[in-house]
Amino acid sequence: MSDKTFGALGVPTPITDVLDAEGKTNAFPIQIDTLPDTLSGRDVLGRGKTGSGKTLAFSIPMAVRLGTKGGRARPGHPRGLILAPTRELATQIDAVIAPLAKAYGLKTTTIFGGVKQHRQEQALRAGADIVVACPGRLEDLMKQGHVKLDMVDITVLDEADHMADLGFLPGVTRIMNATPQNGQRMLFSATLDNGVDKLVKRFLHNQIMHSVDEANSPVAAMTHHVFTVTGADAKRDLVHTLASGTGRRILFMRTKHQAKKLAKQLTAAGIPAVDLHGNLSQNKRDQNLALFAGDKHRVLVATDVAARGVHVDGVELVVHVDPPAEHKAYLHRSGRTARAGSEGDVVTVVLPEQRRETEQLLRQAKINVRPEAVNSESAQVVALVGEVAPYVKPSPITEQPQRGRSQGGRSQGANAQRKRANRDQRGQGGSSRGASSGSRGRPEGEHGQHRPAGSERSNGSGRSNNTGRSNGSGRSGATRVKGESNGHGQRGSGSQRSGGSNGGAAAFSSNSSGGRRSR
Repeated sequence: MSDKTFGALGVPTPITDVLDAEGKTNAFPIQIDTLPDTLSGRDVLGRGKTGSGKTLAFSIPMAVRLGTKGGRARPGHPRGLILAPTRELATQIDAVIAPLAKAYGLKTTTIFGGVKQHRQEQALRAGADIVVACPGRLEDLMKQGHVKLDMVDITVLDEADHMADLGFLPGVTRIMNATPQNGQRMLFSATLDNGVDKLVKRFLHNQIMHSVDEANSPVAAMTHHVFTVTGADAKRDLVHTLASGTGRRILFMRTKHQAKKLAKQLTAAGIPAVDLHGNLSQNKRDQNLALFAGDKHRVLVATDVAARGVHVDGVELVVHVDPPAEHKAYLHRSGRTARAGSEGDVVTVVLPEQRRETEQLLRQAKINVRPEAVNSESAQVVALVGEVAPYVKPSPITEQPQRGRSQGGRSQGANAQRKRANRDQRGQGGSSRGASSGSRGRPEGEHGQHRPAGSERSNGSGRSNNTGRSNGSGRSGATRVKGESNGHGQRGSGSQRSGGSNGGAAAFSSNSSGGRRSR
């Protein structure tokens, strides 16, 4: 039964034609199990591991039932609703369902935060039939009167357990209460804990449960490795080697700052990489994901924001550069490879102080793997990397002209300095007297805010005591930025360097500046 066509499952010809054109002929197990029930209008609770084909399992019946029923959505009154926990997942769901909906002349749109809502308002006014939304922005538009859910025939909750983890359940409950009680509901989740069971009991009626896999089951086509290293330098070298293969790979970090820094260091080392984390705007996230899906940037360095909802074909390796905090995150991170029947490898890099907690995490995830002590030249590492991609010369970085104030905000006295601009040359005499107040040289912190007082102290002369140098000796790809004041408005010779790609600049050292600039 694992080899069954969509047509044999009752999927109409307009949809099978679209699927055939995309090379999707045979259904996956979760689709085989759920489609007969969802196509007939039954409420369904589906549980399957990440990458098992859940998106198509609910997209097909939504497009078919709305399309065959006929009619069009009134402005601001969608007929189908899909709730997802992240912007990336919402975008990728829309990419799957849009061509299916188009086969029946239906229109889809996405609704999520991080972007201006004007385009979303326009799409709703134009009569979007199917809305793929994150709960927060959807509730905002409901309160503003731009959308009403009283005409929704079919509602889908995807990754319900992740919505629970993110604290979205109160909002999801309010949204579900706004949909007609007699509508069809489908809920897909890897687990039924953290309040997901309450959603099931409250909003699904006479539902049929299809559980293709155990809640925490790892993917069979996924090979797990645990590589132990002796310290930060060995870890840095190993990670650079693992990133150097020709196929796509995702490297997971715990913090936004470290993800951004490692992506820069890999790029400087001739391994084009992009980052993905919560500090990026939605446009920048989309741009970086598009680059990763292209031919040049084969490495994505990400935080757990990419652990769910990011699907890019051909990811052959996932590296837990920093082991995650809990086992569910491990499984979802790992699930970015070995998707839709493909094979993939997962590597967890472990420092001596991380061994005990990593062993516990793997036991909880039901992963049985023997740790191996390695370095960047070990045979098992070389075999895993395979062919090494050619070195790519990094794009030159153009230095921006430095000003007498920090990028993050004007120093005290900057207004007075501007008034004296016609009398004094910038950077001469006393024209930059306001710059010694301490605002100069303060880099942005991990969350885009200035560091608190004391993190980079001013010594009163306009020179930051923190030079921003990494504590290593590596210089490859370094960018030097001259921007210290000598107290008289002239530029001093101090500098900040981005972390070197080779040598002693440890990729994970908290003392490294990661390429921050002082202005």
